[in-house]
Amino acid sequence: MSVVGGTLARYFGLRFLNTVLMVFFGILLLVALLDYIELMRRASDIPNVSALLVAKTSLFRVPQVAERIMPFCILIGAMSCYLNLSRRLELVVARAAGMSAWQFVAPALIVAFLFGVVATTIYNPVAAVLQERSKRFEAELFGQNTGSAQGGGPFWLSQRTDSGQAIINAKSSRDQGVSLFGVTVFTFDPSGHFRQRIEARSAVLEPGVWHLFNARVYELQTLPVDLADFRFKTSLTPEQVRESFATPETVPFWELPLYIQIADHAGLVAAGYRLQFQKLLARPFFLAAMVFLAAAVSLRFFRFGGIQKMVLSGVAAGFLLYILQKVTEDLSKADLMHPVAAAWLPVLVGGLTGFVALLYQEDG
Repeated sequence: MSVVGGTLARYFGLRFLNTVLMVFFGILLLVALLDYIELMRRASDIPNVSALLVAKTSLFRVPQVAERIMPFCILIGAMSCYLNLSRRLELVVARAAGMSAWQFVAPALIVAFLFGVVATTIYNPVAAVLQERSKRFEAELFGQNTGSAQGGGPFWLSQRTDSGQAIINAKSSRDQGVSLFGVTVFTFDPSGHFRQRIEARSAVLEPGVWHLFNARVYELQTLPVDLADFRFKTSLTPEQVRESFATPETVPFWELPLYIQIADHAGLVAAGYRLQFQKLLARPFFLAAMVFLAAAVSLRFFRFGGIQKMVLSGVAAGFLLYILQKVTEDLSKADLMHPVAAAWLPVLVGGLTGFVALLYQEDG
């Protein structure tokens, strides 16, 4: 019996993995197609546009989009797998062989957990790197002053040197804040009095200076001056700038502890990076919770009927869990909830809900 149970467990695990991969790559292909069509529409007014560059831009930013819908891929894949097994009466055969529901759910839990580990440790860093490259391609495609770099702006940054204070505003950024676009700089003397305002098309952080391009300098009681290149001193390092401008989703998993440490040492708020780090740590358990939810609504035999209601209830449960996750994230970013609680609460709610529902069906 142990040999039969092991063989069936491997069979169910492989069926689950194949279904999840089919769903994931199917959604990935659909997102890539839609994104490519949207980019081609935006680039239709650009003369001699390169279709290859558009395709590379779309392809490189799709993995991070697909990463956000990964839990739904697990939910839909698990439901499809178990419903197909039930329709083909394979679950009936498994029960007749002496396997309980917990025994053929366990392989899916293990596969989902390992899938989450790979997604956190390998897929996330690769997606972050590809996302950064897609911004460079997009800037090359649409021009660096179109705001097509990293969104989420405007961005604000403050610096203080021996010559006074400067407040930097940028509409968008690239390379995690090292390159800025749509830049406005307000400078003040050491006593805090306004000195000048500088507007520039773009700026690049170089050792000890900000290098501004196509700048216009406004000073009190003088006419504006246009300069092709303008430099002013800075005490900021690339690490400090990246901490201020980089959004948590664009930072690879392995670099998040460094960003948190830099923010703590600089006295800045690191709640977003802590939340992202905890979310990635909780991802394997969150995917396993999705398997519990899927199993609770899809292990019913076809001959009993009511399959449509069970499927709709599973989709609704996944959607409600997604809303709970977004609410806890917003509360954490507003400093109303600890990042650990915000990241792990949806995991506990989803896992316990599916576990209790499955326990009630099987042993209640």
